Amino acid sequence: MSRQSLRYFVSALERAHPGEVVRISEPVDLAYQTQALALELERRRRFPVLIFEQVRGHSIPVVSNVMASRRGLATALGVGEVELPEEYAKRLKEPLKPIVVDRPPFPVHVQRGDGAVDLGALPIPTYFPGDGGPYLTAGLLTARDPATGVSTAGFHRFQVKGPNRLGVSLHSRRRMFEFQQRAEKAGRSLDCAIVMGLHPAVGMGSLSYPAPEISKFEVVGGLFGEPMQLRRAETLELDVPAWAEIVIEGEILPGVREPEGPFGEFTGYFSRRSTDNVFVARAIVLRQGAWFQSIASGRAPDHILPLGVLREAEISNALRRVVPGVRAVHVPMSGGASFTAYVSIKRTRPGEAKHAISVALGVDHYLKLVVIVDDDIDVFDESDVLWAIATRVQADRDLVVISGSLGAILDPSASPEGLTAKLGIDATRSFGEGGAEKLVMSAEPMAWARELVDRIARA
Repeated sequence: MSRQSLRYFVSALERAHPGEVVRISEPVDLAYQTQALALELERRRRFPVLIFEQVRGHSIPVVSNVMASRRGLATALGVGEVELPEEYAKRLKEPLKPIVVDRPPFPVHVQRGDGAVDLGALPIPTYFPGDGGPYLTAGLLTARDPATGVSTAGFHRFQVKGPNRLGVSLHSRRRMFEFQQRAEKAGRSLDCAIVMGLHPAVGMGSLSYPAPEISKFEVVGGLFGEPMQLRRAETLELDVPAWAEIVIEGEILPGVREPEGPFGEFTGYFSRRSTDNVFVARAIVLRQGAWFQSIASGRAPDHILPLGVLREAEISNALRRVVPGVRAVHVPMSGGASFTAYVSIKRTRPGEAKHAISVALGVDHYLKLVVIVDDDIDVFDESDVLWAIATRVQADRDLVVISGSLGAILDPSASPEGLTAKLGIDATRSFGEGGAEKLVMSAEPMAWARELVDRIARA
């Protein structure tokens, strides 16, 4: 079993942290129940990988919560949880060219042709009452640029509309949107494949923003520390992750738009905003004994945590090129792991905090709020960040507002075109001024207190 497979990751996580993989033997319905369990575990602050072994009406198990915890993402990179942010940021800058094999590394079953392809054979959940129908949420869409041949990959939502028809939204309007637009202007479909059942590192790399000439799969190789293994698609001139459990090969039609949605998005609201594209499946390729991967929708950590961790790495890399004293970056789930960033810095010059605001906001158009704090503030503790805002900010000098900026089209507060206002808060002390002295307990009594509390908890 390759270390680049989902099964290897689940096995490694279970060996290292036995409670982080939970098998559900009780039969479950595809309507709402997988999502409900993820929500209840989240309420209890638990984020294990879930394997639903018995799905009513299907023989294929459903695996979810694969990317729901920092511990899991750290295991995916083979590092400790504390090392995750720095190691992720470092490896994003070390792409490796993939290698391509001619055949899958395991037996596969291929459904090919309009009459044979049946998406209903897959255990595709409906997540929330109010969703437009069943959705593929863990589908990594991959395609080649019609102009340059460089491949890309990214997660998109897919609404089931028929046995071989899916509605798809390319609302992030990054590479895949551009590829589809180029193909459409030439009057051609965009050949592409939806890939599911992937090692988390594949998803982590596919969420990144490399230079246009660098494939997302090269970034994934950097995360693995070895070339990513790809295989030839069965019906397309396209390479897909070799160890994928399920591949749906097809095309996005040119000049065709159909209503897609609503869907429970990462914002915590139903969204009807969509590019309304249409994907037609031409083949379904199933690994023998395949696992179907699902990502819980809405604000579930499985949906948004990888976005936040990726943005932390990207912001950190961008800031460290111009602000040497960056200590930590946190993109909290309270902001959808998309809209808010907290950054701690050790300033060396006046004006660095406001400069850091402008750099951070420029990293990702989804960001709406950036808070810069001193290095004595723990950016992973929101109460600490809010305390810094409450005690170190004067609104008439410390706020930076940018109107009419490019934002996220899924943000319900943005304009229909996705325009938004952005806010930066300089929550650092005035440079060169000591200010009021912060209350800090010395290390020795804190060590005593931790040891005592640990003994009480074990008693």
